[in-house]
This record gives sequence, structure tokens and C-alpha cells, in this order.
Amino acid sequence: MPSDVRALLARHLPGREARSLVPVGQGLDNVAYEIDGELIVRCAREPDPEATRAEVAVLAAVAPISPLPVPEVVFSDPSAGVIAYRRLPGRPLHRHPVADPRRLAEPLGAFLGALHAVPPASLGELVPLDRYPLADLREEAAQEYEAVAAHVPPEHRRLVEDFLAADPPADPLAESPEEAAAGTAGARLCHNDLGAEHLLADPGTGTLTGVIDWTDAALTDPARDFARLYRDLGPEVYELTLAHYDGRLDDAATGRVRFLARCALVEDLAHGLGPGPRHYADAALAHLVRTFTG
Repeated sequence: MPSDVRALLARHLPGREARSLVPVGQGLDNVAYEIDGELIVRCAREPDPEATRAEVAVLAAVAPISPLPVPEVVFSDPSAGVIAYRRLPGRPLHRHPVADPRRLAEPLGAFLGALHAVPPASLGELVPLDRYPLADLREEAAQEYEAVAAHVPPEHRRLVEDFLAADPPADPLAESPEEAAAGTAGARLCHNDLGAEHLLADPGTGTLTGVIDWTDAALTDPARDFARLYRDLGPEVYELTLAHYDGRLDDAATGRVRFLARCALVEDLAHGLGPGPRHYADAALAHLVRTFTG
């Protein structure tokens, strides 16, 4: 892959020689490299040209309204599934947690308020509609848990198993006849994968410095953005973030946030014990009790 990255640089930035090329992260969908401490080149494991074009368009739309920095695209190569952007300061929260995560609540609340305030009608076909039923998510979580249950401490298994045995919350309801007709009940523009690995911060000051990886951006339930924060930063930070959020959530949103956070934790546990990096599983086990009891 490094030789491919160098070839991409030569094609899109003629004369720009890479003095250093360092792997800085990998997930299920992408591998990222840092070039000379200045550029991040993110390569899709399986290129999807339309998805790459869509993400570039989303970044262009979000940058003017986001109170937190988002990647500034230097070049993209849809056929290769590559996006290159200027390196943002800070480090991913999952590897470099801040001393007091409560300091993150105010900027996160402002960010989500601005993002979720974008009128859905203004987005056109920019992002897909994600209306995955909560009952289906619970079934997926149950299947994933079955494969990894032995790795959960015996004294904590009842927490997960009681959750999986319970009925899921109701899916969001339409707030207007227009939403009902369009099938977009309660949907807003969401990052849709707002986990700690996609939040950058200065470990020393606790200042948020960026939100990365907009691959999964969608028109969906805002509870999905809050759920990852609940899972990774904890119920207290979630409540504080909500206090700084000026968007609208329906009365049942907190129930969906907890439900989605718990499904996402099982997903990370299975991912980290399967094809993904082990740190996903370690974090899931570390956060299991607070996520299933908060």
C-alpha cells in the first residue's frame, strides 16, 4: 500500500515528495497514512467511487457550519477510494483520552446542535437515508454476542443478556405529514459513527480539535450520534453534552440512545475479537458495566 500512496501523491500533487509515510490507523473500511506530518491519506479497503465522492461533498457542506474542524480535502481519487486532507491537530480520543472528558461536553453539544439543525430538504441526495429498524439491530447484537459471550466476565453477562431479552424501544415517529410521506421520521444529518476514534483532542488541554471519518454520514435518528458518545465517554458526558445541545430530541430519545449504545458496544466487542484491532474489544469490556447500567 505505501507504494500505491506514493504513486497517488505523484499523480495528484506533482513534485510533492513524501519524506515520511507512517500508518496512523485502520478500521474495518479504511487504512490511513500520515505524510510528513502534514497530510492524511485515507485509503478504502474496497474502493467505492460514489461513496468517496459523497464524502467529499459532505465535508464541503459541513465545513461552513461546523463549530469543530473537519478535514479539508486536498485531493480525492474516487476510483482508488482515496481522500487526502490536511492533518488536523490533536490525537484520537480512543488512544489518547483527556484527563477530564466532561470538558468535551460543551463543544460536542454545540457541534451536534449545528449538524442536526441542517434542514434535511437542503441535502437533496447528498447523504443516504438510514432507517434501520431497532428490532433488527437487537437481533444483530444478539447474534454477535453469542459468538463472544465467553469473553465477557461471568458476573457481567446477565447485564447484556437481560438487555438482549428485552423489547427494543419504538422507532422514531414522524413529526409532520411531510416526514411521514418521505419516510424520514425524526431524521437529521448525522455523522453516524461518532465514536472516540473519530474525535481528535489535545490530550494536555482537553480541547477538541476535529471530527474525522465522515464515511457513514447519513440522514438518520440523532440518537445515533449521541449513542457513540454514551458508549465511549460515559453517561455523565452524554448528559452534559445534551445540556449544551440546542437541537430537538423527542421524549423517547434517551431510551434509544442507551439502546443504540449497548448494541454498538456488542458490535465493537465482536469486531475487536474478530477481524478488527483488539483495542475495540478492550474498550468495550472496560465500558461494559457503565454502558449497560447507566
